[in-house]
Amino acid sequence: MKRVLTYGTFDLMHYGHINLLKRAKALGDYLIVAISTDEFNWNEKHKKTYFPYEQRKQLVEAVRYVDLVIPEEGWDQKVKDVHNFNVDTFVMGDDWEGKFDFLKDEGVDVIYLPRTPEISTTKIKANLHEDQPKN
Repeated sequence: MKRVLTYGTFDLMHYGHINLLKRAKALGDYLIVAISTDEFNWNEKHKKTYFPYEQRKQLVEAVRYVDLVIPEEGWDQKVKDVHNFNVDTFVMGDDWEGKFDFLKDEGVDVIYLPRTPEISTTKIKANLHEDQPKN
């Protein structure tokens, strides 16, 4: 069985997320998705999510391509996860190109997939903010 691992916040789930998960699953038999916890998002990434971790986890678990969801609690857990889950392929969006190449030393393929260009959570949040009435 070929295991694939990816990471993300997965806030405001949209079709770009689904595209990424579908393409990641196509690279193997079993897809593991690590979702950033609320604490990690706030303390390390300085981002506040719209949905709390448990709700984002439920959304991602409902996607048919996903076999297992785990929490991402820190930047340094990737090597541990690769070994604990016997991962063959590590997948991230191409905006992270080169940042996780160190995982190749752990014996996994590292693949950066192109993002769906016209959609992102950041863009959705910006558009929603622009649509707010001005006082």
